Amino acid sequence: PPSVAMGPPRVLPVLLAALLSHLAPALGTLCARPGLCQPPAGNEARCVDISLGSCSDVSYSQTTLPNLLDQKSRGEIEYSPEYILMGVLHNLLQGECNPDLRLLGCSVVAPKCEGGKIMKPCRHVCEALRKSCLPAFDAIDMAWPYFLDCDRFFVSDLEGCFDPLAKLRGETEFLEDVLPELPASIQFTHHSYPQMVRELKKTASRCSHIAKLYSIGRSFEGKDLFVIEFSTSPGRHELFKPEFKYIGNMHGNEVVGKELLIYLAQYLCSEYLLGNPRIQTLINNTRIHLLPSMNPDGYELAAEEGAGYNGWTNGRQTAQNLDLNRNFPDLTAEAYRRAKIRGARTDHLPIPESYWWGKVAPETKAVMKWLKSIPFVLSASLHGGDLVVSYPYDYSRHPLEEKMFSPTPDEKTFKLLSKAYADAHPVISDKSEMRCGGNFVKRGGIINGAEWYSFPGGMADFNYLHTNCFEITVELGCEKFPMEDQLYSLWHQNKEALVKFMEMVHRGIKGRVSDKFGNPIENARISVKGIRHDILTAADGDYWRLLPSGMYVVSAQARGYSKVLKRVTLPAKMTKAGRVDFVLRPLNGKPPQIARDAMRRAREQLDPLEHFDPHAQHVQREPRENGERPWWWSYFSSLHNHKPLWLLKHH
Repeated sequence: PPSVAMGPPRVLPVLLAALLSHLAPALGTLCARPGLCQPPAGNEARCVDISLGSCSDVSYSQTTLPNLLDQKSRGEIEYSPEYILMGVLHNLLQGECNPDLRLLGCSVVAPKCEGGKIMKPCRHVCEALRKSCLPAFDAIDMAWPYFLDCDRFFVSDLEGCFDPLAKLRGETEFLEDVLPELPASIQFTHHSYPQMVRELKKTASRCSHIAKLYSIGRSFEGKDLFVIEFSTSPGRHELFKPEFKYIGNMHGNEVVGKELLIYLAQYLCSEYLLGNPRIQTLINNTRIHLLPSMNPDGYELAAEEGAGYNGWTNGRQTAQNLDLNRNFPDLTAEAYRRAKIRGARTDHLPIPESYWWGKVAPETKAVMKWLKSIPFVLSASLHGGDLVVSYPYDYSRHPLEEKMFSPTPDEKTFKLLSKAYADAHPVISDKSEMRCGGNFVKRGGIINGAEWYSFPGGMADFNYLHTNCFEITVELGCEKFPMEDQLYSLWHQNKEALVKFMEMVHRGIKGRVSDKFGNPIENARISVKGIRHDILTAADGDYWRLLPSGMYVVSAQARGYSKVLKRVTLPAKMTKAGRVDFVLRPLNGKPPQIARDAMRRAREQLDPLEHFDPHAQHVQREPRENGERPWWWSYFSSLHNHKPLWLLKHH
């Protein structure tokens, strides 16, 4: 009646409650009947084969139409801005989050269909990817795509979801239940990427108490850069245990290093289990990291031609056509410049902002972040094309000199390290000049890198000048992609040298820097008189300083503390690091905690690796005039009236 309609607003809820109360018994009886009062089966669908080119590599084979965006045909999808965006994101973001974003988009435009039902993608996968990739979108002034709205198109685990990125992590191809079935012997074969991951997972599973498999990042084409670690406490740094790494396959067509590191992982695991005292001592006192393939995309290209038939350069570079050993920041030229300035530091040089203006490979950035996260002491990068061990600097002190001896301040240490590998290798140490690498016989099988041939942007120079790590380069043979029947002999030629070089991480001195209360002092400088290159203490205050035998004056200093000097003698036959601890006293009698915190904040704010994005050259900092579009808008020019306005941040 009109009196009710015109009444106060609270009357309607009261009437509605009374009506529901009156109908409740009847509804209860009705809903008890099978098939009634159930939620609609909105996820029922007709499954069809996937025919979209950009989604051909998803982990499932069937989808449904219409899709989650209500697009009803293949043609409608392929001409949609959502699908076009998926195809160009790898270019717009320069490989960042690729192919993760494309596969996530495929789970929406071509959702998984199984048994006549739509399987929606997992919300937690979307949220994790959005968190890591949103900075890349911000860098090019692009909004997060609406069809990747984690709340709108994705569901929770409880609702029954699937992980569209599982294949990237190997969860589809490498099932955990087959891992215990392990051959104890090494199979001397070439390994494709899936085969390599499978072998590494087997090894990590077999020696789970001392081994762990982890990824430091992704290649341009989305392959995980897997590292297998050996330690008595896998996954964490231990006080006084030095960190060691081997890196293989930096150039995709130089494959021997990759295979040797797969074999080495299997060897370390087997020998430890068998009780080999040398290997047990090594692993018990060292944290070892093996990265068999830094360039898995390039390896695939090289492998297409097959072993023994590969050209000199096919597959050398990444999928972005970048040479990874020319892609690191050129800090060597800056070190030469600073060396002319009295008192200027020539170690732990920062990454210049201008470096990020160029094209930085995701593989390069992954390794740089890896170096930052772990206090590596010693490293070797395994290459192919000759038979020699080279050491820094790799870039000539005179830019116009292609072959010029250009030593570091640690020339004696680098020669000691290089000779350790060369002398343990039966062919490199062979005095015959009529063999591969014979032209290096008179040099003892080792050479200063710049004296061999000079190049900037190398990984070894970057290790030395930006971190504590000393890295050499080992050329393993004149054939970059040898036939499979040569792999056995290559392993036996290098096995002793690989182990011997790892043991060299224990040469020199080690110790801890703390205050008088025993609190560790991070980033204290350890200096050796006469060597213009310092190393810094790790988070726990521990350090390792590689040195040959001799007498040294070593000092430790940190901001706000007094400097402490000690005289150290290292005997010629000493094979273990000498322990040299330092206790620093504050200059004003109080621990300078505030100063340390301020320094840490300053480093974090100025750290180029964390705060300079490789996409920054695209960012338009100037405010746009009305109607002006961002640089990437031209990618959607063919859409006319259907352009993705939802990508504009301020639309």
